[in-house]
Amino acid sequence: KIKRGLEMRQEMARGTRPIDWSAAEALAFASLDVEGIRVRLSGQDSARGTFSHRHAVLRDYHDGHPYVPLQHLQRGQAPVEIINSPLSEIGVLGFEYGYSLDCPEGLILWEAQFGDFVNAAQVIIDQFITSAEEKWRRLSGLVLLLPHGFEGMGPEHSSARIERFLQLCAKDNIQVVYPTTPAQYFHCLRRQVLRKWRKPLVIMTPKSLLRHPRAVSTLDAFADGEFETVIADRSVQQDYQKILLCSGKVYYDLEKKRAETNRNDVAIVRIEQFYPVPEERLRAALEGYAAGTPVMWIQEEPRNMGAACFWHLQLGNRLFDRFPFSVVARAASASPATGSASRHHQQQTELLAAAFGLQ
Repeated sequence: KIKRGLEMRQEMARGTRPIDWSAAEALAFASLDVEGIRVRLSGQDSARGTFSHRHAVLRDYHDGHPYVPLQHLQRGQAPVEIINSPLSEIGVLGFEYGYSLDCPEGLILWEAQFGDFVNAAQVIIDQFITSAEEKWRRLSGLVLLLPHGFEGMGPEHSSARIERFLQLCAKDNIQVVYPTTPAQYFHCLRRQVLRKWRKPLVIMTPKSLLRHPRAVSTLDAFADGEFETVIADRSVQQDYQKILLCSGKVYYDLEKKRAETNRNDVAIVRIEQFYPVPEERLRAALEGYAAGTPVMWIQEEPRNMGAACFWHLQLGNRLFDRFPFSVVARAASASPATGSASRHHQQQTELLAAAFGLQ
């Protein structure tokens, strides 16, 4: 598996295969490191990657000694640390937060095994990460990588609780993003340390998108692009019946459903950054649509979770005084997700049908 992965990386480097999520991350780490910026990633399975996608630390087959390719890029490079941490979210996240305060020039990341597990470190988030700037004028560039997405894996392996982070957002204290492409992830990681200021960054990272054939990027997108807080629908159509706003994994489900049903009268706009709210970019993405066109926020999470309440608070019931605004989501629930795979697929089917008005 590792050998095949390395061969695929070579194909990506040659431009004969598009770049996937894990390669984009490695490129971000490597490009920063050769520019002299320290990279430190810790988490419960970060060396291999929870979904067997990263393989940042290799082991010799004969004697077991570790080899980290990112530590062997060129002479004089900055340090790279990829660490498998203990199963103690509050302890490890607290340590990495402190590390980020003393190393503001580095890219310091903590990764949850599944995003759901971040709730075991909620006190660190509440007391330090989201409030330390206001309370004590302490700035941190810490990055939280939280695997998120409804894949039918049950209530403990679906949701990183976006709503909790969004509830804590105020006065530009943190950044919350949910990127949909490898290039977006690459640029987001790089801008985190190349900017002159430091704010904690929460990234909803993928699970199934790690190997999704559509969730790939070209080399040009890395060389010439930048992080886009909003991605407009680039299809050409005169009369749209509705506009769907979404983020993350559900975009690919919506895109597939639109193609299957030939609904070329439906636009899909991706909001890649929740906070700070990219209001001007969103306004520009919707500029060409006729006033009165319904705009709907589509999310996989239950209605009382996810970003639904956040967008209603930020945007109201009429978006920019031009578009009626509503939400399509799973029914409100006390649990983040169902524990039944068959029920999950039924709910997902109903969600997509509601988005396109097929019910």
